[in-house]
Amino acid sequence: MLQLTRPLAIIDLETTGVNLGTDRIVEIAIVKIMPDGKKLVKRKLINPEIPISQGSVDIHGITNEMVKDAPNFRQVANELKQFLDHCDLAGYNSNRFDIPMLVEEFLRIGMEFDSKGRKLLDVQKIFHMMEQRTLSAAYRFYCSKELEGAHGAEVDATATWEVLVAQVVKYPQLGTNIDTILKCIGEEQVVDFARRFVLENGVEVFNFGKHKGRSVAEILKAEPQYYDWMMKGDFPLHTKQKLTEIFNRTMLKKG
Repeated sequence: MLQLTRPLAIIDLETTGVNLGTDRIVEIAIVKIMPDGKKLVKRKLINPEIPISQGSVDIHGITNEMVKDAPNFRQVANELKQFLDHCDLAGYNSNRFDIPMLVEEFLRIGMEFDSKGRKLLDVQKIFHMMEQRTLSAAYRFYCSKELEGAHGAEVDATATWEVLVAQVVKYPQLGTNIDTILKCIGEEQVVDFARRFVLENGVEVFNFGKHKGRSVAEILKAEPQYYDWMMKGDFPLHTKQKLTEIFNRTMLKKG
């Protein structure tokens, strides 16, 4: 049994997207476990005051219509802050997303949310540490065999195929072909394989640096020298290839 010396607040957020700098919270749920085992729950729908992306709606099902009459974050911030006072914080992938996003929302309205002195427990880290994510572990789990000669390319490739076949058998929801599998797990839209650019609503945006979250084409129009800087920089060739494609397309339109 987990023994607590102070309240533990397990936080989960649903948001307009995943960019900490530009996206907003649309729902927050906090399950607060007291040291005596008592459970308190607080859940709020929040009007983000910006549109919820369709991709996010597809994930969490919260539409713009559903939050149009909900309070904004400023209106619930004090209540949330008081509920979280003197709590340690937990969640799933919370150290990389939920807690940073929540802190960002508090800072936007000029309210400091101090994490100093709080323990931050990310349950995903326990999962990844205790349950190995290696090919050998997957082979053992799905195929009930030990992988002999792991890290030999042919052995690993053959084992990967056997794992895939076993996954299709184990999870009927995957279907039986590549299209149905990708439909089930989500097909990643790759711009460049180094992920320096990502697609947002069909538009290539920067995924790093001072222009993160901004349209690549718009930046190249406004700052053509940024193209030169990247082409001279230590970026992968595939990134430079895609950058050049966007640059040429943008300059052609401009002309």
